[in-house]
Amino acid sequence: MDAEKDSPAPESSPPVLHPAVAPLSFLLGTWRGQGEGGYPTINSFSYGEELHFSHPPNKPVIGYTQKTWKLSSGEPMHAESGYWRPKPDGTIEVVIAQSNGLVEVQKGTYSIEDKVIRLQSETVGNASKVTEIRRCFQLVDGILCYDVEMATNSITLQPHLKAALKKL
Repeated sequence: MDAEKDSPAPESSPPVLHPAVAPLSFLLGTWRGQGEGGYPTINSFSYGEELHFSHPPNKPVIGYTQKTWKLSSGEPMHAESGYWRPKPDGTIEVVIAQSNGLVEVQKGTYSIEDKVIRLQSETVGNASKVTEIRRCFQLVDGILCYDVEMATNSITLQPHLKAALKKL
């Protein structure tokens, strides 16, 4: 049996954007820029960052990867990846696994008109101190801006990270 002759030819139709993903299709692609971080228990810092949003054809999900590095040396700092599942009713579910072992399950909302996505942690797993995380992403004049707030078992919700990223 000749596998090349007996296998069906791959379909050549273009990938289809799933209707659930369409409202957030502005995210798709690679974004790069700089951010700033801080927290009451750590010194402030700056970092370079790259986000990548991808869409498996015909699936109601957006793949997400993120990496950061020290601006002075290029040394890696943090990475995370996961999946964003937008729903037709304007809600969204997000799962993220971080390189430090922390796992987030988030739910939130998105606004097509304002190009804003607001996320609130439902579960923060494998975290000895982190109890809550909120994320807000917004597209402003072609720049993807975000901020992250975090609470621990000893500190209430506080600003932690913010960045502005341009699409490559």
